[in-house]
Amino acid sequence: MSDEVAAGHVRVRLDLSYDGKEFSGWARQATRRTVQAEIEDALRTVTRSSVTYDLTVAGRTDAGVHARGQVAHVDLPEDVWAEHRDKLLRRLAGRLPHDVRVWKVAEAPAGFNARFAAVWRRYAYRVTDNPGGVDPLLRGHVLWHDWELDVDAMNAAAAGLLGEHDFAAYCKKREGATTIRTLQKLEWVRGADGVLTATVRADAFCHNMVRSLVGAMLFVGDGHRPAEWPAKVLATGVRDSAVHVVRPHGLTLEEVGYPADGLLAARSKEARNKRSLPGVAGVAGASDADDGCC
Repeated sequence: MSDEVAAGHVRVRLDLSYDGKEFSGWARQATRRTVQAEIEDALRTVTRSSVTYDLTVAGRTDAGVHARGQVAHVDLPEDVWAEHRDKLLRRLAGRLPHDVRVWKVAEAPAGFNARFAAVWRRYAYRVTDNPGGVDPLLRGHVLWHDWELDVDAMNAAAAGLLGEHDFAAYCKKREGATTIRTLQKLEWVRGADGVLTATVRADAFCHNMVRSLVGAMLFVGDGHRPAEWPAKVLATGVRDSAVHVVRPHGLTLEEVGYPADGLLAARSKEARNKRSLPGVAGVAGASDADDGCC
């Protein structure tokens, strides 16, 4: 996961997307189908290599979560890159299953790290409160909520969650990992088709964070809780049994943001630093980088 590329290698950026329905998340597992394994296996096959080239990803999505704008990098030997670069994209398209696509492969600029150089990740969560249910053509990407939802109330609740906070109340705790994040945007919009889309953007996310935030705001939207409740839960710093982690199929990683090329190395270094709120001691080894999704 280093920013230093080994001698004789080239760092390559991959932009990709996938339908998460049949995947057990991003990260390779011994007995389950994952996005990482599919792409790494395809890379090994199309480059006719005897070794697996490990991918580093911007955000390790959970089982069932989709991605439209995922980013990863891989370090390839210079001779492998030189031989395959012009045909790599087409060959991957022929080898990969239809529920995962690589759209772009390019030599990455100096200092690029798909995970640590990112400055924000943007997710969308889609819900419908149509009393008839979900459009069958959208059922794999939209959650049905069987109560009418008030978008204004949900946006009022969202406003109280913005900024830098310890999101421990909305995250599944992982040993040695910080839960301090900066939530940059959280906004609900109802489309002409009646589908509500939450746009959620932060510098990084901790495990279950987006799906927990959505679960809390749905309780506000359907009138079961007041608009102030999600912020009060946040302030307690502990999990509330009333906050439900909504199902993963409504969630899509839409885009990952990176700084200008000249700032990539500095951002990667910053993201590795321990992080704390003002006046609170930092947690050793707990970085600012994305901690797995949502």
